[in-house]
Amino acid sequence: MKRLAIYATSLLITGHLFAQSNDCPGLCKGNYFSEAQGAAHIENVRSTIHQRSDWTRQADAIRNRILRGLDLEAMPSRTPLNARTRNKRELDGYTVEAVAFESFPGFYVTGNLYRPTGKLKKRSAPVILSPHGHFPREDNYGRFMSDIQHYAATFARMGAIVFAYDMVGWGESDQLPHSHPRVQVLQTWNSIRALDYVLGLPEADPKRVAVTGASGGGTQSFLLAAIDDRIKVSVPVVMASAHFFGGCVCESGMPIHKEGESIHTNIEIACSIAPKPMLLVSNGNDWTRNNPSVEYPFAQYVYSLFGASNKVELAHFPEEGHDYGKNKRAAVYQFLAKHLELETKSVEDGDGGISETHVTLLDRTSLNFFTAEEREALMRGDAVYEAIQKAWKQVN
Repeated sequence: MKRLAIYATSLLITGHLFAQSNDCPGLCKGNYFSEAQGAAHIENVRSTIHQRSDWTRQADAIRNRILRGLDLEAMPSRTPLNARTRNKRELDGYTVEAVAFESFPGFYVTGNLYRPTGKLKKRSAPVILSPHGHFPREDNYGRFMSDIQHYAATFARMGAIVFAYDMVGWGESDQLPHSHPRVQVLQTWNSIRALDYVLGLPEADPKRVAVTGASGGGTQSFLLAAIDDRIKVSVPVVMASAHFFGGCVCESGMPIHKEGESIHTNIEIACSIAPKPMLLVSNGNDWTRNNPSVEYPFAQYVYSLFGASNKVELAHFPEEGHDYGKNKRAAVYQFLAKHLELETKSVEDGDGGISETHVTLLDRTSLNFFTAEEREALMRGDAVYEAIQKAWKQVN
């Protein structure tokens, strides 16, 4: 209760960075469009795009809207990360260790770094960022989810460096609540700094960098890909839609979609990286159900303007639901193996697929960075806000 009181007080005294309400009229939340309206909107956008230069201008407008909406037109200073690792485990073909670094002074990003072992470790390695979605069950939570552990470990066994990290207010990243009105910009900044961290590793290959996540992690994937040119491949899972704009404050809590009468949907944001490779993963039981008939044809059209139709794909699972399940992971393994030049021999199942049988699922305690005492000692409330605001003002 004490922390909640500190949080409420801080909202009253902090400045511009934290001033905007989540009830801002410029926000597009949840099912802002009906499915029919979303399809009509996308068709209208398509009718105005006739050549590559038309879409290039549109993509620039999308990026600028995101940056303005997030107050990131002037980036904060990239202060020292002061990264630390601990609790390294060597498993079958990969290692996993806990990581903590400071995206702002005193404000920590926590996660797990998965790396290949053996011969794959000797050459430069592609990078995969893994933001998680909002799956709150205690036995299947955040970056500790079995889905994330399965694909992070499998990609590491295929030769990639994978960083799975906490969203703000989740897991060990509890210095601020996930309900904070500026969580979307703070989370996106954490993702930018996560990329700084991983690309700072000596074996990381900056030419082979991907981002993938499901649900809210899918939103974070296409937002980061849209505004950070270091992302070379994007795989948003069960999120890209023409009518649904995200139901969480970290997805639609700031005015990134709308300016005046102009609206950019999530599928437009996702396509702003064209002609870089992108895989859309969808299912029949959420807001991505229309990907085969609405969003994917739009993406194909955009990519065709660049002569790059082969760089955008769809993996649709009409009988499945809102998750990053085994079949979805299988499609992503194949796509990223192709575009990141990953090894597959060590993980093949004998039938042309990818096996996850060599993955060891670890409990949350084994994956944590901080001890309970260390987490309790982290600054919170006013001290966190003051540190963030100070860094924000010191723009590059």
